[in-house]
Amino acid sequence: MNALPEIDDNNDWLEDARRVLSPNCDGRPAGCEINAIIIHGISLPPGRYGGPYIDQLFTNTLDVDAHEYFRGIHELRVSSHLLIDRRGALTQYVPFSRRAWHAGDSNFCGRSACNDFTIGIELEGCDDEPYAEAQYRALAELIGVLQQRWPDIGRERIAGHSDIAPGRKTDPGPAFNWDYFFRLLDENAS
Repeated sequence: MNALPEIDDNNDWLEDARRVLSPNCDGRPAGCEINAIIIHGISLPPGRYGGPYIDQLFTNTLDVDAHEYFRGIHELRVSSHLLIDRRGALTQYVPFSRRAWHAGDSNFCGRSACNDFTIGIELEGCDDEPYAEAQYRALAELIGVLQQRWPDIGRERIAGHSDIAPGRKTDPGPAFNWDYFFRLLDENAS
């Protein structure tokens, strides 16, 4: 990423991100403030990168004949606010003011229904393969921008999917370097 992303105040979309509108979202509950970020990992099919399949999953158009794995997930109705691909490029699926369907059955700091108050960010990757340098840099820059807009999102309010759904989810997995990510986040804040 060359320039820091900016959020359009009129519609809660990142100005320079690629946009693919997902129908898998709805309104946040009245009075519910965004105050946390959940980091996910995704690759479709598992362990493969690139291609149209993440967009297709989040728009309910997954081609079940493209890979045998898709037969078991094509009926899912899921989304995320953002995806950061292996090159660090951003795709936004849901405006921040809307509730993306990324967390599922979850609990964060004693509060359930995490989709209500979180922003979901997918990293293209899998649990046991290192994420790309460009992804860490894009993620740190992006979260810095989100923290400016929603200052209640401190580092203690950034978690992995595995943290809010233990036993059910494992992403972003042990290959995600939390220490390195937080170092980059701190450097960007300086």
